[in-house]
Amino acid sequence: MADTKREIERKYESDESGLPDLTGVAGVASVIDKGVAELDAVYYDTPDERLAAASITLRRRTGGDDAGWHLKFPVSSGVRDEIQAPLSETLPRDLAGLVRSRVREAELVPLVRLRSSRDVSDLLDADGALLAEVSVDTVHAERLTGGGRTAQWSEIEVELADDGDPAFLDKVEKKLRKAGVRPSASPSKLARALRETAAPKKGKSAKGKSEKDAVAKGEQGKKGKKGKKGGGGAGKPGGAAEHVLAYIRVQRDAIVELDPAVRRDLFDSVHSMRVATRRLRSTFKSYGKVLDRTVTDPIGDELKWLAGELGVGRDHEVLAERVTEALAELPESLVVGSVRTRVRTWVEAGSSGSRRALIAALDGERYLALLRTLDAVIAEPPLLKGAGGDPEKVIGKAVSRAFGKVSDLVEEALAQPSGVERDLAMHEARKKGKRARYGAEAATGLLGAPAKQLVRDMKSLQSLLGDHQDSVMAREALRDLAFQASQAGESSFTYGVLYGREERRAELAEAALPEAWRTIRADSAF
Repeated sequence: MADTKREIERKYESDESGLPDLTGVAGVASVIDKGVAELDAVYYDTPDERLAAASITLRRRTGGDDAGWHLKFPVSSGVRDEIQAPLSETLPRDLAGLVRSRVREAELVPLVRLRSSRDVSDLLDADGALLAEVSVDTVHAERLTGGGRTAQWSEIEVELADDGDPAFLDKVEKKLRKAGVRPSASPSKLARALRETAAPKKGKSAKGKSEKDAVAKGEQGKKGKKGKKGGGGAGKPGGAAEHVLAYIRVQRDAIVELDPAVRRDLFDSVHSMRVATRRLRSTFKSYGKVLDRTVTDPIGDELKWLAGELGVGRDHEVLAERVTEALAELPESLVVGSVRTRVRTWVEAGSSGSRRALIAALDGERYLALLRTLDAVIAEPPLLKGAGGDPEKVIGKAVSRAFGKVSDLVEEALAQPSGVERDLAMHEARKKGKRARYGAEAATGLLGAPAKQLVRDMKSLQSLLGDHQDSVMAREALRDLAFQASQAGESSFTYGVLYGREERRAELAEAALPEAWRTIRADSAF
């Protein structure tokens, strides 16, 4: 199983004069020379450098005390998550999965080899605890494709100790700057190696474009003609299509970027990826006058499938949290029998196997096919006549239609007596509210304040209707638990208490809906 480490470091240019004296850095009691390590790393990427384009590095390194496979994802400037796996001849399966959304079917090939002589020193505090590791690296880079060009340089690297205070790096940098050392212009050794060993650019054509640029432009032109339908071509959409496609591109990118986080089970990653799929589906449906729904509806079906795979564990997790918290709030006098044990068993049973099923879905061909299809619809969008229309008019009408559907369903819910029919109407209004919200999100850059207000209003409506729907689902679960307890000869009293409290929460949500809806109608410009 791969191990993850948060890496916080800074890189500096070095003139090969070695490491300046750092004993004067505040908090540093001693600088310990750890000797020189010889490191040999081969960096892998697709031939078109997809990982490098996303600032992701994948290497197989020998030498030093952490030999093995290292995969690094950017977190923020100077901060990366490094996932390490033991040394092996082939890329470990876990790491291959983490880059799958980027690599797709492309082959990972050795791209660059970096051989470094690393002169390491530890900065220790008065108690002998490690503050940071500082190294002076003499690097020899060799391009392993396209002619084997080479480069050589020296740099200083300062890596914060685990759980260290990032402010300490500011103190080290202040000392380095006083000694004439400056931050590196490259964020990583690989980035510098790729730049300095890149093939020379081809000669310019008569129009000032390289041959490669000219070919690319020609291909784009062909694609534009091929993708043309009704109001515009796919080469460079304008009008309403430009705004819609920009939003679609952001959501496609979110799915790709969140894929590794979902596989690593990082906080909120599953929910965020699921939201991206919903935003895409809503956009395809809301802007059916811009993009041909005979093309986008099947994509929406696949997005619904992916959202379902993401939601298998998530829905149960949310429901379990609601029931568990409600149980914890009850006075002990109202908790009769082995309720907590039964609820705990129910929580664990619902979570069992959900992650395995999700990872299997992300590893499957169906998921890759969906990513390819999203790429294709962005590259060659199925544009309709409305795509080239006045953006404010076309997009404004789409948002207005979406809001109108929400309005109809809310009014229908308000007209129903409390019960199953009202529950269903409120649930449908919630789903249409999401669509209206995401449609308005895509329009905020164009329509400004009215669209932003609608986003806020729909989010507020979602919250109210969502709490009501969660109550409906919680009552179903409590009814099942009560039945199981009764069948086992246990008391069902506590489940009835919880059920009654959920009924009250639903009543409060229903009572709040009329006033909330009046406010939203008053706010709306649609």
